[in-house]
Amino acid sequence: MTIINHFISGAEAAGSGTGTKPVYNPATGAVTAQLRLANLADLDATVAAAKKAAASWGDISLAKRTAVLFKFRELVASHVDELAALITAEHGKVLNDAKGEIGRGLEVIEFACGIPQLLKGEYSDQVSTGIDVFSFREPVGVVAGITPFNFPVMVPLWMAPMAIATGNAFILKPSHRVPSAAMLLAKLWKQAGLPDGVFQVLHGDRDVISGLLTHPDVDAISFVGSTPVAKHILEVATAHGKRVQALGGAKNHAIIMPDADLDNAADHLAAAAFGSAGQRCMAISVAVAVGDAADLLVKKVEERALDVKVKNGTEADADMGPVISPESREFIVKTVTEAEQAGAAMVVDGRDLVVPGHEDGFWVGPTVIDHVKTEMSAYQEEIFGPVLVVVRVEDLDEGIRLINANPYGNGTAIFTSSGASARKFQRSVDVGMIGINVPLPVPVAYYSFGGWKASLFGDKHIYGPEGVSFYTRGKVITSRWPESTHASGASYNFPSN
Repeated sequence: MTIINHFISGAEAAGSGTGTKPVYNPATGAVTAQLRLANLADLDATVAAAKKAAASWGDISLAKRTAVLFKFRELVASHVDELAALITAEHGKVLNDAKGEIGRGLEVIEFACGIPQLLKGEYSDQVSTGIDVFSFREPVGVVAGITPFNFPVMVPLWMAPMAIATGNAFILKPSHRVPSAAMLLAKLWKQAGLPDGVFQVLHGDRDVISGLLTHPDVDAISFVGSTPVAKHILEVATAHGKRVQALGGAKNHAIIMPDADLDNAADHLAAAAFGSAGQRCMAISVAVAVGDAADLLVKKVEERALDVKVKNGTEADADMGPVISPESREFIVKTVTEAEQAGAAMVVDGRDLVVPGHEDGFWVGPTVIDHVKTEMSAYQEEIFGPVLVVVRVEDLDEGIRLINANPYGNGTAIFTSSGASARKFQRSVDVGMIGINVPLPVPVAYYSFGGWKASLFGDKHIYGPEGVSFYTRGKVITSRWPESTHASGASYNFPSN
């Protein structure tokens, strides 16, 4: 049985913790490895190494940091196939989808390579007689990233390149379900020339997470996961003096107007709902069908859902793989059953899907449920599976009210041929990321990612310009160099000019 270790101070390390957890292949249900879990002594050693590394890395020139980032970018690009295979083996998503997430991660590395431009300060000459003011930004120190199972490469790359480029040391605590890609990233960082201790990987359970949130030498926490955990992390970590960005859950809606290209809308709804088995925080899980669009839209989405090829993600023609665990499958099936019992119409039912040759895998097929009401659990819960619920409304205003009444505010979309409808929608919805005829409005790397309301805890979005701001602290210097040997003009009054 393969044993997966930690990566501490530049090398694989077993640590002193004795606990382990199994790692599964969701397509087969087989245990493929045992993951070592850290104890608090391992945590202390990792944080100590990070603190020591941060002190020197933060003083290294921007030119040398940039050289490491460029090299790391080339190494990740040359290991896409290997990284994708690890993602598919532990997450289950199809290989092309795994390669797609790596591509989005590469975009963030490329943005971070421009760190000399991003860290430029400001300078104001002669703000008062003989006095200048200037500013610059410094690293915060030791940063921990706690990442989810659904994007084993992309989400760590949303965090680590930005934190490292800005001069911090970074500790990654990946999901125990998908640990292997994180270990390969650690080896690629080392190969790129990153000093030992600047990037480390520590596997663990709640004790390790709690330790990171409360450790006096951890300065900031980045988190992506569920809303209850994001809220808890913000409360605990900030109470211990840490800077926090915690991205929570979502219930993303897409409004489909009667004037939309319904074939285009149905294509994108199916892809956004069923891609990665719906295990995306940016998945479209609610189709808001407006007026006369509803019946024809549901028919078109049904056709596409029935056409999805659900297979082991390693197969070339697979469109969708399994869900992550038996517990996830059980929750999805339970929530769909509750909707059916409450009177919703089952259009496509994926609850009993069996993939020949993979009977022990964690399978749920594409599922479409029509006539869903807002009081149903299928509408209220973040199902995180290949389930699209359809809610019918009379007009755009009702659709906007529906979205704004939802506690989440991560992403949303509208499909329409009307510029007036699109503009009204983008200005009226209380959501952080909006797509217009685009189903998954994930911003490119030089913007920042993050939602509103119960989808974000903390005031900084992830990567992009807000990522630079989160991982740094500003300094402002007021400087005077008088030409005379003795300063003159001092006053007991508050100085002005």
